[in-house]
Amino acid sequence: MDTPPETTPPPEAWWAQDAGALLAALESRAEGLDDAEAARRLASRGPNSLQRGPTHVVLRLALRQFTNPLVLILVVGALLSMLLQDWADAVLILLIVVASAGLGFAQELRASRAVEALQRRLALTARVCRGGQVRTLPAAGLVPGDVLELAAGHLVPADGVLLSATDFLVNQASLTGESLPVEKRPGRSAADAALAERHNALFAGSSVRSGQARVLVVRTGAGTVLAGLSGHLLGNEPETEFERGLRHFGLLLLRLMLLVVIVVLVANQLLGRPVVESLLFAVALAVGLSPELLPAIVSVSLARGALRLARAGVLVRRLDAIEDLGGMDRLLTDKTGTLTEGTLALAATVDAAARPSDEVLRLAHLNAAFETGIDNPIDQALVEAGRRAGLSTAPWRKLDEIPYDFVRRRLTVVLERDGEAPLLVTKGAVPQVLDACAIDAAGRAAAEAFVQQQGEQGLRVLALATTRAPRRDNYTVADEHGLELAGFVCFHDPVKPDAAATLQALARRGVRVAMVTGDNRHVAARVAAQVGLDATALLTGARIAGLRDEALWHLAERTHVFAEVEPAQKERIVRALQHRGHAVGFLGDGINDAPALHAADVGISVEHAVDVARESADLVLLRADLGVLERGIAEGRRTFANTLKYIQITTSANFGNMVSMAIATPLLPFLPLTAGQILLNNFLSDLPSLAIATDRVDAPALRRAGRWDLAALRRFMLLFGAISSLFDLLTFWLLVRVFAVAQPAFHAAWFLVSLLTELAVVMVLRTAGPAWRSRPGRGLAITTVAVAAASVLLVAWPPLAGLLGFAPLPGTLWAVLLAIVLAYVTATELAKRRFFS
Repeated sequence: MDTPPETTPPPEAWWAQDAGALLAALESRAEGLDDAEAARRLASRGPNSLQRGPTHVVLRLALRQFTNPLVLILVVGALLSMLLQDWADAVLILLIVVASAGLGFAQELRASRAVEALQRRLALTARVCRGGQVRTLPAAGLVPGDVLELAAGHLVPADGVLLSATDFLVNQASLTGESLPVEKRPGRSAADAALAERHNALFAGSSVRSGQARVLVVRTGAGTVLAGLSGHLLGNEPETEFERGLRHFGLLLLRLMLLVVIVVLVANQLLGRPVVESLLFAVALAVGLSPELLPAIVSVSLARGALRLARAGVLVRRLDAIEDLGGMDRLLTDKTGTLTEGTLALAATVDAAARPSDEVLRLAHLNAAFETGIDNPIDQALVEAGRRAGLSTAPWRKLDEIPYDFVRRRLTVVLERDGEAPLLVTKGAVPQVLDACAIDAAGRAAAEAFVQQQGEQGLRVLALATTRAPRRDNYTVADEHGLELAGFVCFHDPVKPDAAATLQALARRGVRVAMVTGDNRHVAARVAAQVGLDATALLTGARIAGLRDEALWHLAERTHVFAEVEPAQKERIVRALQHRGHAVGFLGDGINDAPALHAADVGISVEHAVDVARESADLVLLRADLGVLERGIAEGRRTFANTLKYIQITTSANFGNMVSMAIATPLLPFLPLTAGQILLNNFLSDLPSLAIATDRVDAPALRRAGRWDLAALRRFMLLFGAISSLFDLLTFWLLVRVFAVAQPAFHAAWFLVSLLTELAVVMVLRTAGPAWRSRPGRGLAITTVAVAAASVLLVAWPPLAGLLGFAPLPGTLWAVLLAIVLAYVTATELAKRRFFS
């Protein structure tokens, strides 16, 4: 069977072409492609993604294990040993390099696959016409010629032209810099039109603010305008606080390693020792100082954290956000759906004089039933109430719609029926609807008093207004004037029964919650009081608009309720708290929450949020429940604490041992250990660390926000490294001066003491409290005991000991070495108490 020919690519200025011509050029039709053709195009063109999907993951992870410069130096050292026919050292070095790389590879591959499975659950989807049916499919599977259905809250997944549109407003600020949404309509634009002037074209990366449309996909993936504008930025995510701390810490270790290598090389050359042996020893010391399994430990910890978070009901879009979640100390959250049930029920419809009114219900039902913009629970409640009341939209016909936006905060539908002038029905926030009404001061005051009264009872109030207008083809915001106030619709949204308890649980974890809502101050205050927030610590959007940034920095910290806020003000509140040194989380699910989600240290949304909110978030809750988030914070802190454990313990123990050997090298008649023995020691001591990701974490650590502190880590490393070095030097003195052992026995004794002290210190330093009161994780305990037994076997069993260059140790020396280990553990425990006090 012949392969079908490739479709003719659309012209460069495709926005200047007639939609019908583009359909023909792409060999598509208004009903979309069939599945077979779409699959063929996807296979030939690749996925609709700015970055190609992961290919050769296994090979890439395997090769990455050998890209560490220290590993490459070891490989070169092994080759040099082969050239000098030092086969024992060469084989030992290569075995350790391969084993370390294999462990890192196995752990990272498992972590990578686990995270990929989670990410697939969060993949962006689109409503696509395939085979004459509209289906929800992964956006990555879109191809040129597909026909999409878009609505308010959707992200535009590819470049294309409009086939049809109704009141369609799009935010394309990320591409054009326009601050306000722009209207898009079918037709043709000039071939030389600037990006902002292509009124019939949609571009990937923009978002739908209101209305509905059918779109013909023209460009996907790397062919989109977004890819052309940001290609050089792909993959460069902003550096997180934790990543920045790791980088600075890595630079500190690098300087120490260079110092060790230079000092040891110079000392050995002054003592006349062989150059290659000295070089291998110096490099082995440098490798021993570095936590070479850190990338694998971090990857495994984050992946395990992501899996545990998923079981707790939190899906992770950005792995590093787990560390940020653990460090969060302020949470800004919307009211509806998180503190309240989010299931609005119509409580009352009243006229302008606050009398019950069936006519207001009829008008509100018409407005809700005919609006085609943002899908929302308010209109759902009105449609349901109309259904129960037996209302119908017949014989009304819709002429036009003036969509809702977050500045006007109202929506108008224009309706007509036979023999009558068109009727405009406007619904929205009370102040903004009153602004469009012909109403005197007394009438406005009465309306505001009614809203306050209802708000104090926890009811949300919207205003309804109408007017008659001449018939025309297009109605605009200018037609919303001189309206007659028809009345009000009141909604009830009960507070969640467990909301107050959840906020108290968050407070116990050091996270203070503030409510951020567009609702009026009276409703916000009522809900705040019910959930345990200070309703008097309230700041309105109008007040925020009049504040300088410096004033907001101070007020934001003391505010529990932000009410009547506009979208841009949410981002401003986030940045004010960040300026005061807080790690801020923001929980939102609406179109207008995206800027604040981007700005927050941790952007949090919910699984059923609009696309633009979910894609802007770092974490996605499987349900809008702060209880789920509270458990997620605990998991984030557990992950952070275990990652930091490895760094603290490994670097302090390694630092102490390596410095000891560097000091002893010029004082001893031989090297303290051979390069191979150093690497074997370091490899075995790292094995239990692979289980640190599963270790238990003390309760106090879960009650504090985990923040990276390089100064504290440096003090930790120097203090406990110094204690390690003191006991190491004591061991050297005993071995040389008291027992006068020869080189093989010295190597055996020092190898054993070094390894056992490193294993013991893991049990001591893994907790800030007394070691005997904190039970380690099962995996960590088992691997620690197993490696300790293996270290004794390597020294005590003659065949293995001889192979590694060790000699048997007398029984008295065994007892002395055990006493040194016990004394070291005791000294470390005492120093730990002082350090953490």
